[in-house]
Amino acid sequence: MAQDPEGEWGEWGEHRPAEGPVNRSHELDTVTLYRSSTVDGEIEAEIIRALLQSHGVPTLMQRAMGYPSLGFEVLVPRASLREAERLIVEAQAAGPAAAMDAARAWEEGR
Repeated sequence: MAQDPEGEWGEWGEHRPAEGPVNRSHELDTVTLYRSSTVDGEIEAEIIRALLQSHGVPTLMQRAMGYPSLGFEVLVPRASLREAERLIVEAQAAGPAAAMDAARAWEEGR
């Protein structure tokens, strides 16, 4: 959930002030880890997203609605970028079977 320094709105429309300090650092900014406009771009993005989420790395997937040819992106928090890159390199070295195992583990953990 995004941080709102001025608070948030409750279930019935009442305003609730923010509690505690708000993290204004750039560690929470998202950066693009993967981008593809190929035919397999969506599948590749989903596999990467599943791999990262199975290891506790938060991800977002962006795509151009109605225009799949414009591509897909997987974004991660700036603070998690190195870990995400390391996980992808390890998965590529382990091969496709390991990636499928990670995807299954993520599905089971939902």
